[in-house]
Amino acid sequence: MSRLQKWSKYANEVNADNWYDILTCSDVAWGHSDLNLDPCGYRSLMVLQLAEKFYKKPGLYDRLIASRPKENVKAKAVELVKLLKNGKMDYGWEYLSVAAQHDLKYIQLDGRINLGNYTFDNFYQQATVNVTGKTKGTWITRTGKSITYGVTLINQSPNPNGAMSFLQYLLDPGGGLAILKSMGQLPFVPARVPTRPEFEMLPSELKKLVEVRQ
Repeated sequence: MSRLQKWSKYANEVNADNWYDILTCSDVAWGHSDLNLDPCGYRSLMVLQLAEKFYKKPGLYDRLIASRPKENVKAKAVELVKLLKNGKMDYGWEYLSVAAQHDLKYIQLDGRINLGNYTFDNFYQQATVNVTGKTKGTWITRTGKSITYGVTLINQSPNPNGAMSFLQYLLDPGGGLAILKSMGQLPFVPARVPTRPEFEMLPSELKKLVEVRQ
């Protein structure tokens, strides 16, 4: 969750333990992106659902949604950045990387609700959000899971040497992984592959830079 220290109400008080109380204050304006247009939107709602379960606060999700006016739901999360910076909104739901790259103050939530740790996937799965389907009147149920990004080396790459050099740099803890971390895109160090067979398929140059996910 992001905020701009200069403008946000209760900015000196809000923390990882009381943020949900701050958001329900009548004088606080907060928002998120549209769940039907932006994955950050439905993931924001998932975090609110998980917070109710994690903090054992029955009805918390409904109270939070009731405190957020419909006009504070924007098409894309990036629209919230402008509102935060010009003081027209106190708090907004953003990815950590967006907050870091736009120099926003932020609260880093507990790993059991922030969708950032795959070891909590069983807990994340308790959150579900319905979004509009591809045709009118249809719906898709999104289920909570960790947000994890991957990279691959194409077998028939037109420039295999360049691809290998790029991956060696990207997966280097002192190189690409350090850059990702500085930009709020927290990497696994070392990078991970799902299974041992997939690990064995890797070129020898990359094996020393990855491990098998436990």
